[in-house]
Amino acid sequence: MNVGVIGTGAIGTDHVRRLTARVAGARVTAVFDVDTARAATVAAIAGATAHREAHDVIDDPAVEAVLVASPGDTHADLVLACVAAGKPVLCEKPLASTSGAALKVVEAEATYGRRLVQVGFMRRYDVGYLGVKAALGAGRIGDPLLVHCVHRNVGVPAGFTGDMSLTDSLVHEVDACRWLLDQEIVAATVVEVPHSPLASPELRDPRLVLLETERGIVVDAEVFVNARYGYDVRCEVVGTTGTVALEAPTTGAVALDGGRVQALPMDWQARFGQAYVDELQAWVDAVRRGVTEGPSAWDGYAATAVAEAAVASRGARTSVDLAERPALYSGESSS
Repeated sequence: MNVGVIGTGAIGTDHVRRLTARVAGARVTAVFDVDTARAATVAAIAGATAHREAHDVIDDPAVEAVLVASPGDTHADLVLACVAAGKPVLCEKPLASTSGAALKVVEAEATYGRRLVQVGFMRRYDVGYLGVKAALGAGRIGDPLLVHCVHRNVGVPAGFTGDMSLTDSLVHEVDACRWLLDQEIVAATVVEVPHSPLASPELRDPRLVLLETERGIVVDAEVFVNARYGYDVRCEVVGTTGTVALEAPTTGAVALDGGRVQALPMDWQARFGQAYVDELQAWVDAVRRGVTEGPSAWDGYAATAVAEAAVASRGARTSVDLAERPALYSGESSS
């Protein structure tokens, strides 16, 4: 399958390397980035053509599917162009920078009549999260009652400001919880906590968010993007008869001098590298079968709508008002 990649920043370049060296059944044949020199360098890695415009990748007759890894505010228009061209597209999160723009993608795909869009919520492909999902599906902890989530980064780039911890980081917890619990999130409340002096003044960090599902389950999600000590993602679901937890992966524990030291990954590439490979392999396999699976445009829309409600919360409970789900997605779980 010939894949065109739009955006050759850090994650786009990583995806090109994965598709070239670690994913079976695909090859990268076209790339674009506004940084033309970088695009040329990445194209050389894959033996691909570097195009002059993003839409040239979509319009390239040799490109059978598109991977969008450009800045988030460009995603909706590029995905809409892929749908118009009838080409399957894997779009990195967020699907769009606003729920309104994401809903336009949902409506365009519904009008097209079949799924073409997969959103890059890679945690659904992580072995740890899959273990939690399997335990819930088997009823091993009874009925879920509440969920604890932690999302901590070592640090973030200088341009990571404002409410990006909600719009760019929290969305992972939002999607993971919708998928694990098979429920929509109907309200969000941001609880004010003291903020770290190590974060930029333009970024309120950490954030504590309470999410409520349609069947009354409460999720508390801590997002701390300047935690400094490591990249630490956790999830525990508490049920009526037990709990199931996603434990932090380690590369070994050292015990000496009356203490124990565990190694943590220092970035998301190390923590979720295999999940990204498995996500891409699943996408390629499905598209080659003539279908699109995985997180849908509806999932991208719902996650963005929840993040918007969190941004609007400012300490007050804020409802998440979703549009009516089109019939195209009616056979899906809240996934």
